[in-house]
Amino acid sequence: MQSTRQPRPQLTAPISGAGYFFRGISLATQPGTRRFVLFPLLINIVLFGTAFGLVLSQLGTWIDGWMSQLPSWLDWLSYLLWPLLAIATLVTFSYLFSTIANWIAAPFNGLLAEHLEAKLTGQKAPDTGITGVMKDLPRIMHREWIKLKYYLPKAIGLFILMWIPAIGQTVGPVLWFLFSAWMMSIQYADYPFDNHKVPFPAMRDALKTKRGTSLSFGSLVMLCTMTPILNLFVMPVAVCGATAMWVDHYREQHKAY
Repeated sequence: MQSTRQPRPQLTAPISGAGYFFRGISLATQPGTRRFVLFPLLINIVLFGTAFGLVLSQLGTWIDGWMSQLPSWLDWLSYLLWPLLAIATLVTFSYLFSTIANWIAAPFNGLLAEHLEAKLTGQKAPDTGITGVMKDLPRIMHREWIKLKYYLPKAIGLFILMWIPAIGQTVGPVLWFLFSAWMMSIQYADYPFDNHKVPFPAMRDALKTKRGTSLSFGSLVMLCTMTPILNLFVMPVAVCGATAMWVDHYREQHKAY
């Protein structure tokens, strides 16, 4: 007798957090998306191209000055501390420049996330023009301010830790990188969440339920933000990757807000 059991549908392999970043590269270059990528890309190129070049030109001088403040009994740690301090400095300035760029580009990033989500879900793209963006500007800026208030106390605590001899200069850069990776995930995932008016605490808690995915996505964004040339293109790619992550993992639970 012939079996009537239906074949089990093939499951798609889950995408890692880092995988969403690479998916963002593909999405950002697709027809229909490229025009929404243009403004965030130009803002990022102008800001990072100028500011990051300045930091790289001064990096060695700054670190040598900090190393000269260490007590002589820590001289043997210099070969370890120099690269750690270099990483910590690049992470700090990368996040700072990224934050400034995202404040400037926030309305355009939200628009990019909105249109990409419609494309990924097969829905009609919203008819949001410049007038709609300007109308939403106060709410968008308020949301950026909420993220900054979340960031500052933790960043100040880590900054103080970095000045504790030995412990802060060895453990501090690692903790600073992990925290910055978490903040990168929050920064870019927030655009699709905010488009649906999901409150910031709800968005933060949702990302915590998939902390590994969030951290791996944010870590790759952070590494590319620290890398010359690559950092010029990170912003729109990260918005696209985070939007794809929203559609796959969070949209069904939070779209009713």
